[in-house]
Amino acid sequence: MTTPSQPDRPAFLPPEQELAEKFILTGGPGGQHVNRTESGVQLRFDVPASTFISDAVKARLLKLAGSRADSAGVITIEARSHRSQHRNRADARIRLAALIEQASRTPRKRVPTRPSARAKQKRLTEKRQRGEVKQKRGAPGIDD
Repeated sequence: MTTPSQPDRPAFLPPEQELAEKFILTGGPGGQHVNRTESGVQLRFDVPASTFISDAVKARLLKLAGSRADSAGVITIEARSHRSQHRNRADARIRLAALIEQASRTPRKRVPTRPSARAKQKRLTEKRQRGEVKQKRGAPGIDD
């Protein structure tokens, strides 16, 4: 029976040496035990120092990360939804891998289009009709 060297490792997850983990208290379900154990995980990934991804992906990743990235370009992902530290670690890594996978897809270029002449005409006709309806809402004039 053969076992893989690293089972269930997402393809877009950086190597272990580029990740830093810190365990934190979480709260939530678990009784009194939850106040004493550090089952939550803060996963940190230093994007500028990474050799795992290209410069274009790094730029898209930092943009996608938003407030999860600090000014130095370090992305911090917190996982605290599960009761076990092992499941929170896996959750944080999966979320980081999903973020990197999303950033690695090159966005399609937008091809600018113009509305057809018929569409322009329809829009202006509807706009004129709407204006007439609004004008009729006013107070009656002297000759009405």
